Amino acid sequence: MRRSILTGLATALAGLVMFLPAEGAAQQRSQLGPLCTSENTPADKQIDACNKIIALKVFSGEKLADVYFWRAVGWNKKGDYAKVIADATEAIRLNPKAVGLYNLRGSAYYDKGEYDIAIADFNDALRLGSPHATILYNRGNAYRGKNDLQRALADYSEAIRLGPGAFSFQNRGIVKTALGDLDGALGDLNEAIRRDPSLASVLVNRAVLFRAKGEFDRAIADANEAIGLLRASAPKNIMTPPGSVWISAHFVRGAVREARGEYELARQDYKAAIDGTGHDAGSKATQTTAKIRLDLLSKAVTPPTMRAGKYDGDRRVALVIGNGAYAHVTLQNPSSDARAIARNLRDLGFDVSEGFDLDTAAMKKVADEFLLKAAQAQTALLYYAGHGVQIDGRNYLVPVDVKLTPGINPAETMTDMDTLVAGLDDQVRTNILIFDACRNNPMAQQTASAASGRAIAVVSGLAAPSAPASGATRGAGTLIAFATAPGQIALDGEGANSPFSAALSRHIGTPGLEVQQMLTRVRSEVVASTKGQQVPWSNSSLLGEVFLAAKP
Repeated sequence: MRRSILTGLATALAGLVMFLPAEGAAQQRSQLGPLCTSENTPADKQIDACNKIIALKVFSGEKLADVYFWRAVGWNKKGDYAKVIADATEAIRLNPKAVGLYNLRGSAYYDKGEYDIAIADFNDALRLGSPHATILYNRGNAYRGKNDLQRALADYSEAIRLGPGAFSFQNRGIVKTALGDLDGALGDLNEAIRRDPSLASVLVNRAVLFRAKGEFDRAIADANEAIGLLRASAPKNIMTPPGSVWISAHFVRGAVREARGEYELARQDYKAAIDGTGHDAGSKATQTTAKIRLDLLSKAVTPPTMRAGKYDGDRRVALVIGNGAYAHVTLQNPSSDARAIARNLRDLGFDVSEGFDLDTAAMKKVADEFLLKAAQAQTALLYYAGHGVQIDGRNYLVPVDVKLTPGINPAETMTDMDTLVAGLDDQVRTNILIFDACRNNPMAQQTASAASGRAIAVVSGLAAPSAPASGATRGAGTLIAFATAPGQIALDGEGANSPFSAALSRHIGTPGLEVQQMLTRVRSEVVASTKGQQVPWSNSSLLGEVFLAAKP
């Protein structure tokens, strides 16, 4: 949520009508200017009025830049961020010193999930003008989108110093929640509500905070109040108020209800989130996860058993899979690799589920059960050893009974890694996914042959996971580790374990070792043992330090 994109514009064209030629039509003189230059004009009318003014060809330079600015505002109302960027870019060409134009374009890039470009525009806006609370707030949002939380925290704090507002307190509270400062976050969110009790978004974010604390009743109460505010403010003929806040409110309430085992109510909330209208990358990612959770709950008969019959905020769950007994391309070590890792994780206090040499049905079953259990956990860890293939940039884990027949649909016969990542996506849980599935894989060519006639690319190794900005996942709180770099081949090993899993087993239980430091040790050992042939790789958006063994 960001404040008005208009703040910081040097000229707002409130009196544009005075610039129209006297011989213009009466409608042009009296209506086009105000329609084009009002933040309250409906989007289509605003765009149409600005189009007509541009068509008059009577303006140039800064005045024409202002018209393009206001047309961009209209496109922004429609969520057409590509056209916002195009019009703002033309306006900047005409008036390169207008602070508000950079703020507007940066906000559009932010909404598209292109955070680095957004930050560059906000930097230009700050360079051209004096420090401004709104621009600092917007840049803080972009840093938060990148999970650069310390810079986001600094920008929100400076924005509050320059012009304290409810949104700045809200978003600083969101960052503090992510960093684990729950008391500080609650103070900021309470202050935001005090300043503006009508903001549903603040209530949603406080619901997230209460969910992280395991205070489910308070989380439900805040989500209920937020949804009530959104309904009350929507036109009477609108059943589903549009916007990211509606989507988030229902998703958060659905997640709480799922953790409680209230599946039917959770399904209703996930369905409402999916039906919402959100144009930004975060909303789309939330809806992707909601679809996966809804599908899971539609298949589930009973919720997984909860410890002591209630939510356990310290619960850690793991799924460990070892697939090696393939019909034509048998691997020797996945089973022993998986058993070793499962022992390690049990010793670390994880509730571990195991699967060995799983066929298609069994793979889908254990994956679904794991995703359901993750809803009740603070940490979820997936370890997979076996064959994996990359098809059109997507990664698939291969069951032992896969039949590579012509016209194969990978999503039906294999387990989509991106779906697992998106299904786990959550603001309050740590997710760790470890794949020793990049082994020398003769199945790649077989898969390509089976998919003949389809425009696909099957290549060696696995692909890098989707970036959070893609809309596939928000990505916050997730670490993904591969046995080797994307597109490269990992070794099955000549001993009882693969080089990667052997090193992982030796280091995963080291007390006081943060998980990324642990993976660094694993990487160093694998590089040494394979004489540089294999370099393990990881991608992290963890929001703080994570310890699998005891903290120091």
